[in-house]
Amino acid sequence: MKLAALGASSVAAFGENNTLRAATEQEIKNPFPGSVMKRTICSICSVGCGIEAQVDESTNTWIRQDMAVDHPISQGSHCCKGIDQIDLTKSKMRLKYPLKKVGGKWERISWEQAVNEIGDKMLQVRKEDGPDSVVFLGSAKFCNEQAYYFRKFAAFWGTNSNDHVARI
Repeated sequence: MKLAALGASSVAAFGENNTLRAATEQEIKNPFPGSVMKRTICSICSVGCGIEAQVDESTNTWIRQDMAVDHPISQGSHCCKGIDQIDLTKSKMRLKYPLKKVGGKWERISWEQAVNEIGDKMLQVRKEDGPDSVVFLGSAKFCNEQAYYFRKFAAFWGTNSNDHVARI
């Protein structure tokens, strides 16, 4: 409401802005030339809702998305997380490599270093405080088999402290 009022008052104060133009017939028929729609699956959770992804073939870039209307699972709908999946993928805030805080500042480290440091810390915690000092929290993205292996990993670790993120 505030933005609408601000927009209306700025038009009233400064006059009509003629920077917008009507779309051409070609732009209406094909708003993203050189792109194709590809059917895919939402990866936010393990439900498997359908997505119609608009992809620029020349750069293999995900441009926009629609719900797959005839998909047997989602039947043309999305949850609030699925509808926003493109923003998660394209976000400038998305981490693409491991970071470690050193001296109060984040520094990029290798994947090998990250895995080794986390593994060493986990082993140290288990040695000092026992296996039940760690809780393994599963993901809604796990399929049945992944959940089984995750549970087995917790058991090999020596604990029954295993839960699923959907219950939180």
